[in-house]
Amino acid sequence: MALRITEIFYSLQGEATRVGLPTVFVRLTGCPLRCTWCDTTYSFTGGEPATSQSVLAEVAKYPARQVCVTGGEPLSQKECLPLLTALCDAGYDVSLETSGALDVSGVDPRVSRIMDLKAPDSGEAGRNLWANLDCLTGRDEIKIVVASRGDYEWARDVIRQRRIDAISPVLLSPAQGLIEARSLADWILEDGLNVRFQLQLHKLLWGNMQGK
Repeated sequence: MALRITEIFYSLQGEATRVGLPTVFVRLTGCPLRCTWCDTTYSFTGGEPATSQSVLAEVAKYPARQVCVTGGEPLSQKECLPLLTALCDAGYDVSLETSGALDVSGVDPRVSRIMDLKAPDSGEAGRNLWANLDCLTGRDEIKIVVASRGDYEWARDVIRQRRIDAISPVLLSPAQGLIEARSLADWILEDGLNVRFQLQLHKLLWGNMQGK
């Protein structure tokens, strides 16, 4: 299977444990995926064949030293492992965002892992995340998107009961259009959770992703 890219976009907000620095995102082709930021289901339309060198050339056009590879199904994520190494060799601070289906022990150790956990029923992604916990460090991150008060309470209980904030930093994001960012921030402060809070704006540079 050849590496295929669905879109590349540039964020002025940053991602993961390096929030605040410009980031180029490389989204892999894969099966329909629910975006962990906006809580929208997207249909990937094949994507463009790419080599590590062609992706490096595209990424180099933008003023960022961070690259986050995201999206895709487990097979496409496995195919991107050489790309991750090439980006690291080129001097970028690289992160991989995954639901946990990929065995992260095979990822270049220079790459930070962002493990997505969907509330409230994480299903297979959650089970794989728990299996990968032993591989995570303080450089990695666990990301939970919150779309309701019930989602937040579920996330709060998971954080407290499983102490996942002691393994890696935890980031909570409000699902765009479904929950007020101020409400989520207030709940976090009221409960004194040891988590990060994220709002993100990004500009699409190139791609063929269709909302569904």
